[in-house]
Amino acid sequence: MSGTPASDALDGAITAITAAGCETPRLDAEVLLAHVLGVGRERLLIDSELMVEGPAVRAFQDAVRRRSIEREPVAYITGRRGFRHLDLTVDRRVLVPRAETELLVEVGLTLGRQARVLDLGTGSGAVALALKHERPDLLLSGSDVSEDALEVARTNGLRLGLDVHWLHADLLAGIPDEFDAVLSNPPYVAQAERGALAPEIVRHEPAAALFAGADGLSSIRALLAQVAERRRVRVVALEVGAGQAQAVAELMSRAGFPALRRERDLAGIERVLVAERGEGARS
Repeated sequence: MSGTPASDALDGAITAITAAGCETPRLDAEVLLAHVLGVGRERLLIDSELMVEGPAVRAFQDAVRRRSIEREPVAYITGRRGFRHLDLTVDRRVLVPRAETELLVEVGLTLGRQARVLDLGTGSGAVALALKHERPDLLLSGSDVSEDALEVARTNGLRLGLDVHWLHADLLAGIPDEFDAVLSNPPYVAQAERGALAPEIVRHEPAAALFAGADGLSSIRALLAQVAERRRVRVVALEVGAGQAQAVAELMSRAGFPALRRERDLAGIERVLVAERGEGARS
């Protein structure tokens, strides 16, 4: 199998990925080719003599096929996803970490020194690990109902050398009342919205981490009912879907967490709701 100039291979991949309807074809192609060649993306632009040859030819063809025909997320193909300042291992056992979820990290960064923080529904461990990396003083735990997801999170924690305690739990069931703050990116997609989701999501990401009943709020309702009984928890921050902010705000208020603020993502969507209750609040 003869070699091909990297620029030509890249152009062909961009054409195929564009035709498939992917949103960022050039970025996808560059990330995949850089991954296959084991080089940084900048090398693709500055090295006119770079070739795709030997086993890399077939590997790149396969990566482009997975992206364009199967619509597999780039992160699953490469096995990596950047989040904040970390490079996380990801696969189909966990959701691909999104930029909007970084808003939960921003909330965590405002907490007092040595606060005990639970990243509930941790998945790959993204929020817990990012917080531990940027605020080593915080006492971080990450929980998930999926043992498979926790295996990914543990792998990331060990590889990055970050001390996070991992817990297997369905929401707060069985978790001690020892946390000052609960941060969560829970399932929040309504079942009826399945058809509107991108193929990357529906075909490849874990459904249990996405869907939450008829209105998308079943997991949030259950979580807030549990957290209302937790005497120590003073801060709750939840990632929510587009158009859900007002309904979730009302649920938070009924759970005893007023003083609400809403954080918008880069698209202007009210994406993360933050609520606190005072020291004297009834739990």
